[in-house]
Amino acid sequence: MTSNPLLADWDTPFGVPPFGAIETSHYLPAFRAAMAEERAQVDAITACQEVPDFSNTIEQLERCGQRLIRISRVFFGLNSSNSNDEIRDLARQIAPELAAHRDDISLDATLFARVDEVFQQAERLSLNPEQRRLLDETYKSFVRAGANLETSAQGRLRAINSEIALLSQTFAQNLLADTNSFEVHVIRGVDLGNLPGSLVAAAASEARRRGHEDGWSFTLAQPSIEPFLQYSPNRELRQRIFEAYARRGDNADEHDNNATLTRLAALRCERAGLLGYSSHAHYVLSDAMAETPERVYELLDKMWPSALRMAKAERDALQAMMHDDGLDDTLRGWDWRYYAEKVRQARFALDEDELRPYFEFTAVRNGAFLIARKLFGLEVRELEGIPVRHPEQQAFEVLEANGTHVGLIYMDFFARESKKPGAWMNALRSQSKLDGDVAPIITNEFNFPPPTEDSPSLLSFRDAETVFHEFGHALHGLLSSVTYGSLSGTNVPRDFVEFPSQVLENWLSEPEVLRLYARHFETGEVIPDALIAKLKASAKFNQGFATVEYMAACYLDLAWHTLTAAPDLPPATFEAREMARIGLIDEILPRYRSTYFSHIFAGGYASGYYGYLWSEVLDADGFEAFRETSLFDPTTASKYRHLLSQGGARPGMDLYQEFRGRAPVIEPLLERRGLA
Repeated sequence: MTSNPLLADWDTPFGVPPFGAIETSHYLPAFRAAMAEERAQVDAITACQEVPDFSNTIEQLERCGQRLIRISRVFFGLNSSNSNDEIRDLARQIAPELAAHRDDISLDATLFARVDEVFQQAERLSLNPEQRRLLDETYKSFVRAGANLETSAQGRLRAINSEIALLSQTFAQNLLADTNSFEVHVIRGVDLGNLPGSLVAAAASEARRRGHEDGWSFTLAQPSIEPFLQYSPNRELRQRIFEAYARRGDNADEHDNNATLTRLAALRCERAGLLGYSSHAHYVLSDAMAETPERVYELLDKMWPSALRMAKAERDALQAMMHDDGLDDTLRGWDWRYYAEKVRQARFALDEDELRPYFEFTAVRNGAFLIARKLFGLEVRELEGIPVRHPEQQAFEVLEANGTHVGLIYMDFFARESKKPGAWMNALRSQSKLDGDVAPIITNEFNFPPPTEDSPSLLSFRDAETVFHEFGHALHGLLSSVTYGSLSGTNVPRDFVEFPSQVLENWLSEPEVLRLYARHFETGEVIPDALIAKLKASAKFNQGFATVEYMAACYLDLAWHTLTAAPDLPPATFEAREMARIGLIDEILPRYRSTYFSHIFAGGYASGYYGYLWSEVLDADGFEAFRETSLFDPTTASKYRHLLSQGGARPGMDLYQEFRGRAPVIEPLLERRGLA
């Protein structure tokens, strides 16, 4: 095993993974060796003859399994961003083994007895606030994992966790296969409409890649389907690609997700019952800022009527435009984006194609880096020759203004078949100070249209928001300054984790900031004031649609996870019933239908998809602190950096109120979305 690079010390720049030396065959033996190592570390804690205390139990437990964490982050990062059949098969194989290993530790009675003994004497210990937080979170993690259950119940819990781990991998792999297998091949140029030239070139390149001699291929990846629905005048083709997107995982074939998600919902319901909760949502939210499903519903129900009214008004305007276009038919889901673009041009004289030349992806990336410099004094320097897991991945060192090393960030911008849909941030290594200063290594992943021979990658404004969003997550990880890695960076409740990412989006469209980074990719011209004015004037356009499709998915998530018994309806019927209950209009689908809702069935957002909205209350209110001073006010930025530096070492609401000086209010969010 000494020849396995995953198990060796990494003699690489900044201690990054030696990606080029790692082969797929290394992962399984490395996983098993690292699990055995962690087991031995835990056994050493339980065998300790000293009276349990914070140092010999809680801190030692914090040190356990660091090699396994390191290997897991490399492997699952690869599985998300550059997978293949062999990697996916291995993911399915290792998932239940890892689940069993976690259960072996969480359900170790001797270990829990030591943790419990330290916890019971917490008030008598001289712990600083972060140490107390670690103790509380450690104890809570054991209880929530079933440490207090009877042996028979623990046995059932182990079986449930193993099956859930495998089903989650199955769901994700089915979705990826369904997304990659579909295309609309267009052979008539007229069917492209006013599609921006960079996207035409990308579609032509995709057609060549798929074996076509000519024409343009459009797929179900967001950078492909969204602009096609927005610009193609061919209603039949729009319907075809829209319906294929909406049926992902729901085609009664080998990649069908209906049985998988139904079983997942049933298992989560059963597990919640074993742990003493009435539903999975009650279990999850008891450890979140919201605390209960009722409080989440309170937020959703407060905003839903206004959002739905706005969406209906938008629908009526689109329907009128459709009739003006000479089409005597009812507006459908595949028409919305097409006619929304027409209405936007009519109302605001704003064509999104006007914007794209000013949002070439490196300009947007550098704009995000600029915000970090002006807010926090950070410098970002590109690194050459550093190991990467894909040739398109870029690596950067982040430094303080005085040259002190902060951490590293990898950025991988372009869509490919080996990458799962969406955009995300991960930590390859978390910041900590327990055993010396450990600097973070962060990754940002995107799915933007790749450059072609004829065109660079030009982003939509929404894509540009995504860059700032994920970089906001990255800053949360990079600026962490805590002792314990399990509390650092984005290790916070799900409904707080989106606050730092969403708040950074606010700087993107500020005129002062746009003039700093948004330059025409060919001429270098700064984005014109007239175009900025159009952008600002149209900021609330189509917000009814955006809010309703997102909130419908929040309601759907809660519907699945407030079940108190296994679902007794097919997913499509269950989903339709919930959408009818909230009054969702036919022209809008929930942002994610059940069979491709990977956030909740293959990710960490089950019962937590509402968190974006919860965090948006914080981010809209929080950004007002900068509006009340200035966009780069040093005092406000310093207070905000302190919030970021604390990770999960303190409760999120405590951190927010310390930053803002009061509890958050919802009015700035309602104003931003035009719902006030």
